[in-house]
Amino acid sequence: MTVELSDFLHQLIINPTLTITVILTLGVIFVNGWTDAPNAIATCVSTRALHPQDAIIMSAVLNFLGVLVMTLFNWKVVQTIYNMVDFGDNSKDALVSLCSALFSIILWATIAWWFGIPTSESHALIAGITGAAMAVQGGLSAVNAEEWIKVIYGLVLSVFLSFPFGWSIVKVVEFSFRDVSQKKTSVFFNYAQIFGGAGMSFMHGAQDGQKFIGVFLLGTYLSLGRMDIAELYIPSWLILLCSLVMAVGTSIGGYRIIKAVGIDMVKLKKHQGFSADLAAVISLFIASIFGLPVSTTHVKTTAIMGVGAAKNLSRVKWGFVKDIVSAWLLTFPFCGIMGYLMATVFMRLF
Repeated sequence: MTVELSDFLHQLIINPTLTITVILTLGVIFVNGWTDAPNAIATCVSTRALHPQDAIIMSAVLNFLGVLVMTLFNWKVVQTIYNMVDFGDNSKDALVSLCSALFSIILWATIAWWFGIPTSESHALIAGITGAAMAVQGGLSAVNAEEWIKVIYGLVLSVFLSFPFGWSIVKVVEFSFRDVSQKKTSVFFNYAQIFGGAGMSFMHGAQDGQKFIGVFLLGTYLSLGRMDIAELYIPSWLILLCSLVMAVGTSIGGYRIIKAVGIDMVKLKKHQGFSADLAAVISLFIASIFGLPVSTTHVKTTAIMGVGAAKNLSRVKWGFVKDIVSAWLLTFPFCGIMGYLMATVFMRLF
């Protein structure tokens, strides 16, 4: 199914259900810009390789390119999100449930942002949609286990690849530049940090951008009463829209998360920031190739932990790490239960 911009705008005017769905979806993308997208540029800002506003502009451009390029070559992440659950045969109930899930994600992300904790909108999205679908179908029959297991694979990959990658890469970098003067390495890694931040922004678009495009398309199809879509087509205007909304979110509220990830957790030098970015980019690329919906927050923070631990375990502020991990663990049950409860209530009200 093709969604042309002119047809979409026309439906947006005459179909209030679509309007509400789009507002909620863009709201989720916006708070992703608050709480998740800033992770991509956290290290290059915290090491002062880039000014925050310049980093945000770079992030917006590379997020767009990440979604565009990866969608052209491999859009398995979109397919995974789209096929993860079964909302049944009633498009109205399915749409109400989807909106319930999106609302729960916005609520959770806003709470996390207020406390400066980098949570994963990816996992909030997955949990919220799953809980809402279970409310519609009345149980686990709503869950497509074959697609959902990819989430577990991605969760394991984000920890067991990013941490050792971060540890190993910073060791290699320090060994390779052991005889180079600090002045020369400072200049080199200043530019390398910018390259690393650009790579992270690109892969964030490849991962999170695709996830939210999948949700946007699902909401649009349900609003038009369509339940069975044989073929997905991702228009370029949708890629641009998602990228811009995410960038606005980052520019408005992103610095709180940049500070938390890039400064509060581990104080990084430029070569360490580059090593963390490179480790995260490699992990995200592997996940995207295999269609695993991973959290860029998890990947980036575990890579930073690996970099910090390579120098000295005491350099990592484990108390702050504990707060982040606690937020990660709460994301699935909170958003899953909220999605379920709100879908149950909304289906009775509407």
